[in-house]
Amino acid sequence: MRLVTFKKDGADAIGALDLETRTIIDFSKAAPDLPATMLGLIELGNSGLVEAEKAVKSANNNALIRLVDVMLKAPIPVPRRDVIAVGRNYHDHAKEFHNSGFDATAGATAVPDDPIIFTKATTSVSGPFDPIPSYLDYSNSTDYEGELAVIIGKQGRGISKADAFDYVYGYSISNDVTARSLQHQHKQWFIGKSLDGFCPMGPALLTTDEAGHPDTFHLKTEVNGEARQDSSCSALIFDIPTLIKTISAGITLLPGDIIITGTPLGVGIGFDPPLFLKSGDVVRVTIDPIGTIENTVE
Repeated sequence: MRLVTFKKDGADAIGALDLETRTIIDFSKAAPDLPATMLGLIELGNSGLVEAEKAVKSANNNALIRLVDVMLKAPIPVPRRDVIAVGRNYHDHAKEFHNSGFDATAGATAVPDDPIIFTKATTSVSGPFDPIPSYLDYSNSTDYEGELAVIIGKQGRGISKADAFDYVYGYSISNDVTARSLQHQHKQWFIGKSLDGFCPMGPALLTTDEAGHPDTFHLKTEVNGEARQDSSCSALIFDIPTLIKTISAGITLLPGDIIITGTPLGVGIGFDPPLFLKSGDVVRVTIDPIGTIENTVE
C-alpha cells in the first residue's frame, strides 16, 4: 500500500493512495477504529496493515477523496525523534564530498571504513511539496541530496543483518537539504542539516509488501528540469541491513524511526564552482517505484 498523511478540514488524517484513480481512501471513514496517525498505524504492525487492506478493499464512495482536493504531508509529519541519517554512503559521492572542501571531518580516504551516522531535527521534516526555506540559511550555501528513506516497523536492538528487513515497515523519499557552510563550520553536521524544513519527505510510505527489494529502486534528482543525480539504490556502500545492524547494536530502534540512507553523486558542491540552490529553483527527487517529491526553494 501507499500510505499517506494528508490535511483534511484543518486536521491531519491518514489513508491509502490509489495511483490509478488518483484518490485517497480515508481511513477515518473506511476504518474508523484504526489510529488517526501514521505512527499509531505503524505501531500496530501487521495487524494494522491487515485492517488497512480490508478498508481499502471495502471502501465506499463516502471514504474516497480526490488527491487534488487535499494537501499531502510527510508520511510521518512529526517523528517521535530525530531522523537518523547516513553520510558518504555512495562511492562516487564520497569522493565528490571528500574533494569539495566542505567536509571538515574528512580523513585520509574518501570512502569511510564504517557508516557515518548523524541526525536531523524532527522540525526539519516537511511535506513532499512544501517550499524549502533557504532564507534560514544565512550562509547562502543550501544544497540538495536526494535519498531513500527507510521506515522502521517494530522495536529492536542488536538486530542482525539476516533479520534486518523483518524490521522494515516501508520506504519513502527524502531530500537531505544541507547548509554546506554551516555543515563545515560546526564540524558536527547537525546544525547544517537540521534547519527548519530541510528534510522534505513523501509523497507516500510504500509498504514492503508492495515495494519489493530496495536494490531494485532507482533514484533521480532534477533541479529546474536538469538531471543532477541518477543512481540505483543498490549502489550503497553500506546496505540497509548493515545500517540497521550498526545503529541497533546498542540503540533501540522504535516503530516509526526514519533512516535516510545517503545520497549519490551529483550534489551542488560537486560542481566547480558549487551550484547552490537559489530562490525560485525547483528540486524534484524521484525514486521508482515510490514516486516523486517536488519542492520550490524560497
